[in-house]
This record gives sequence, C-alpha cells and structure tokens, in this order.
Amino acid sequence: MIAIDNKLISDEVIKAQFVCDLNKCKGACCVDGDAGAPLEKSELEKINEVFDAVLPYLNDESRTEIERQGRYVYDREYGWVTPTINSQICVYGIRDKEGIVKCGIEQAYLDGKVAWKKPISCHLFPVITKESKRSDNVYVNYEPREDNCKAACSLGKKLKVPVYVFLKEALIRKFGEAFYEALDATAQYINKEKK
Repeated sequence: MIAIDNKLISDEVIKAQFVCDLNKCKGACCVDGDAGAPLEKSELEKINEVFDAVLPYLNDESRTEIERQGRYVYDREYGWVTPTINSQICVYGIRDKEGIVKCGIEQAYLDGKVAWKKPISCHLFPVITKESKRSDNVYVNYEPREDNCKAACSLGKKLKVPVYVFLKEALIRKFGEAFYEALDATAQYINKEKK
C-alpha cells in the first residue's frame, strides 16, 4: 500500500501492467457491471450541461431509456450512476462500425462539442476509487474485470506499461499533477530498489 496525502493506493496500481485493447474487449466496461458508471455529485450538473450536445450521438433506444429513467439514477449500493439499458449497456454508450462500444459523451468531447470528457470513474477504469466512511481517506485500487480485461492485461505486459502510466491523464484529472508526480517518484524508487 502506498500513501500519498489522504490517498491509499494499492501496490498493483504501479506494479501491474495494462493498456486497453478495444479491438478485443469491444468496450465491455461500458456494458458489463452491476450498475451504470458511478458519478460524483458534481458530475450530475456536468451531465445536464453537456446533455443537449451529446443527445445527437445517442441512438433511439438510449433516448427512450433516458426519457424513462432520467439522465442519471440513484443506486442504493453505488450512489449516483448513469442509467443502463436492460441492466447492460450504459445509455451514453454508442457502437461504432466495428461493434466497439464507446462513450457518446467522450465522442462529443473529441468532436469539440463539449469541454467535459466523461465521468471520472470511466476515465480511471480499471482503477476504482472509494472514499472511506470513517475518515477523509480515499482508496485507489486496481480492479480489472477478470474476463473482459484479459486482453488489456496482456497488451500492457507486452508493451510494459504500468497501470498508473496508462492512466496518467485520468489520475491527474482526479487528484492533480503533484499527486501523479509523487506516485511516479514512488514507482521509480520501488523499481530501483528491486534491481
């Protein structure tokens, strides 16, 4: 376990290797799970802000489901989450020509229509953060999906890319540049010690 300020980071975040391989998994993290993508409270307003620009990217099934459930829903176990269609694909998920599920919000961002990339929980995956109920600690754990992320784990090993390096942009977005620099320095130190 690595401690940086109030963040408790599992060793796997720097030891494990991971690079998404969308051609193999087809964006399974947008489809598989017990609920939609977890949302921070501040992200509810972000969804409202970008919604009109994102709507043209979504298919009719997604639009119907959003009309029925809303732009986000409250789950007793996970808190605020994105709605899903039949407890599967996220309503903001869109399939490309190759059948890969991508994020409609992120596509609007890439096309310059919105300034918000996507929910931070999606950007950070396969790292999951959780706030302690007893303190201000934040747990930062590496939790890839056993089957769906096999290809990403293999590609990460092949390319020798640690999880935290793959997720540099997302980690900086969530915790800031100073946190990332401290995490990187810790990883460098641990790797030097091993040699």
